[in-house]
Amino acid sequence: MNLLEVENLKVSFPTRSGVFDAVRGVSFSLGQERLGIVGESGSGKSLTGRAILRLIRPPGRVSADRMALGDEDLLAMSDKQMRAVRGQKISMVMQDPKFSLNPVMTVGEQIMEAYAQSRRGNRRERRQKTLEMLEAVAIRDPERVFKAYPHELSGGMGQRIMIAMMLIPNPGILIADEPTSALDVTVQMQVLNIMDKLVSERGMGLIFISHDLNLVSSFCDRVLIMYAGRVVESCRADELYQAKHPYTQGLLNSMPRLDVPSERLSVLERDPAWRTAELDDAS
Repeated sequence: MNLLEVENLKVSFPTRSGVFDAVRGVSFSLGQERLGIVGESGSGKSLTGRAILRLIRPPGRVSADRMALGDEDLLAMSDKQMRAVRGQKISMVMQDPKFSLNPVMTVGEQIMEAYAQSRRGNRRERRQKTLEMLEAVAIRDPERVFKAYPHELSGGMGQRIMIAMMLIPNPGILIADEPTSALDVTVQMQVLNIMDKLVSERGMGLIFISHDLNLVSSFCDRVLIMYAGRVVESCRADELYQAKHPYTQGLLNSMPRLDVPSERLSVLERDPAWRTAELDDAS
């Protein structure tokens, strides 16, 4: 059974020169799996994730033929109903924790606040659950981190804290918007291992938004490649390097590879036809 179904999702914004279509007819389904969405900056990856949670505010406009969370129609929900979905059923980890965490509240208070939103237990119980959640995301000294402010922590630790906060309500779907882009390789792998373990143990669906094709090919189960607001190709993650679409091939060829040395990297040459090309489903 699919946890999420999206058909013909569109996101547009009015501009002085007319309507700009940022996401143009994206369709996909999500089961209990790790689905990667990759593409260049501006391809519509993050807007797709935000549109699922209806976080696009006016004058932006979101439309779809279908956007369903199980049997629930997300587009038909009121703002009050969507507030019960955000964080509770679908959680989203933003790209940079520095802009997501409250700088004047300790980490512990912020996580406890997330428990309070879920109406779980008294203050003592929420404190204990917070310490347990910090341990679950591999933070070695939870007591110290509990009392710390966000600026006192590293980027990797801040990202783990965000993951902990988003997993408190035990959502069915986690949307991770480039959660490792600002981290070094060692911390990247730690964060990915934490997410992989939590998703596997809880039977969740993960939408992993990234621009790193190597990372997505090794971490995800399936991959959607986006260009100019459209999905131009879909394939299994372990078959990404056999992708058929020239845009995907161009992205792959423009990256250095240790197993295939090259004196000069290719430059991606774009074809205007890619903006209207139909999905090449290689899955």
